[in-house]
Amino acid sequence: MTKGKIGVLFAALLLLIGIGVAIGRVSQPAPSTEAPAANPALSVSAIRPQTHDIPLSLTANGSIAAWQEAVIGAEIGDLRLSAVNVQIGEAVKKGQVLATFSDESVLADVAQARGVVAEAEANLAEARLNAERARKVSVSGALSAQQVDQYLTGAKTAEAKLQSAKAQLDAQLLRLKYTKVLASDDGVISARSATLGAVAAKGQELFRLIRQNRLEWRGELTAAEMTQLKPGNKVRVEVPNVGSIDGEVRFLAPTLDVQNRNGLVYVDLPHAAQTGLRAGMFARGEFELGSSTALTVPQEALSLRDGFSYVFLLTEQTEDRARVKQVKVQLGRRNGDQVEILSGVAAEDRLVAGGASFLADGDSVRVVTQ
Repeated sequence: MTKGKIGVLFAALLLLIGIGVAIGRVSQPAPSTEAPAANPALSVSAIRPQTHDIPLSLTANGSIAAWQEAVIGAEIGDLRLSAVNVQIGEAVKKGQVLATFSDESVLADVAQARGVVAEAEANLAEARLNAERARKVSVSGALSAQQVDQYLTGAKTAEAKLQSAKAQLDAQLLRLKYTKVLASDDGVISARSATLGAVAAKGQELFRLIRQNRLEWRGELTAAEMTQLKPGNKVRVEVPNVGSIDGEVRFLAPTLDVQNRNGLVYVDLPHAAQTGLRAGMFARGEFELGSSTALTVPQEALSLRDGFSYVFLLTEQTEDRARVKQVKVQLGRRNGDQVEILSGVAAEDRLVAGGASFLADGDSVRVVTQ
């Protein structure tokens, strides 16, 4: 076979192969332009934001303290404590004897003062008799006017000395009374520095007493927060892991601290000791300021991501299928499982009721009717 014939056969073969490829391309079906519907990521139920009345409140921190703490000191000095009758934490009544000083030397001083009074009374009686005699004989001229005046003056002097002696006796009796240290009010002993056998100085502190065992909470507030309060507001005071109690604002501090510009609010805590609260405990208080209307959603409808709160808005719904749109919201107050929404959604919006943490922006979901 000649080279020319071989070339013709090879060209014919190539032509046949080209025709077959073209026919195959024409017969292949064209791809569909419609994408299949995406499978739903989750079955969800829909809700709308609800309007609720939420209590208005204000929170603050502070310490529990004694309503008033009385200092009971020694009203007599240089005497030895012969008895100490109470310990820290004991409840006492007004007038109860808390401690006793040794009174031997005071009793001796009292006896001496009584003797001086008796002597002064006798001198006064004698001076009055002499003055009376002088008046009677002054008419006859047996005594000069000067002598009569001396007897009258002597009577007055004796009377003054008697009054002075009685005053000295009263002072010694008062010292005797002060040998017994008495409770100035009902309450609980919060501190004791009295030591048996010690010689106390006059005015030295012996005991501290929480008057009437009455406690209060002193909350610290800013100037703006204080303008929202007034005496009579109800407060819930709580000490973590100890207990809580309802109180009432007694008064607001008239001045603010010059360092931090905060002020104190004083809250009465009736029967606080019976609930386990003690002076010095750190507590949190919540003030009740009424209520206001708010747009709320359930807690489970929220998703927290990157430090922000989101809800998922249902859009493009067709039959039971819809897409979700992630919307950032600003939260406000809480009332149980309801959370106030300040911005981001409206009352007519339809939201995913739960499972928001499993969704992503743009996901397809199946909406289930409850």
